[in-house]
Amino acid sequence: MELTQFTDFSLRTLIYVGLKNGELASIREIASSFAISENHLTKVVHGLAKSGHLKTFRGRGGGITLGKAPEEIAIGELVRELENMAVVECLRPDGGACCIAGICKLQHALRRATEAFLAELDHYTLADLITNEVDLKERLRVS
Repeated sequence: MELTQFTDFSLRTLIYVGLKNGELASIREIASSFAISENHLTKVVHGLAKSGHLKTFRGRGGGITLGKAPEEIAIGELVRELENMAVVECLRPDGGACCIAGICKLQHALRRATEAFLAELDHYTLADLITNEVDLKERLRVS
């Protein structure tokens, strides 16, 4: 299983902004720290702001900050919001077009594996991901 680039960038953005401890961050500085596209990051930030995970401020002196406390940003919940967790067609809500859906043992195994993956992520919040704040700030050059 591979998370989409959108989810990856979303998680990295939240980590970076969480390290700012309430100070504003910019798309430019986040993109520079992770060596990722500002254009892609703009879409990510827009999505995270729409969902309430980030707050954005426009204009001169504007920027980005967390929309919730780090302890309130549940990683499993966020991944569920951002990802299509149907790793194969038969796990889609409509069952897909597979002729053995419903009787296939692989379908059951993949559903359980996906549930276990998400259950593990449910143990983490953004606060847990930034407990090594000093090391992260140094690596990402967060001031």
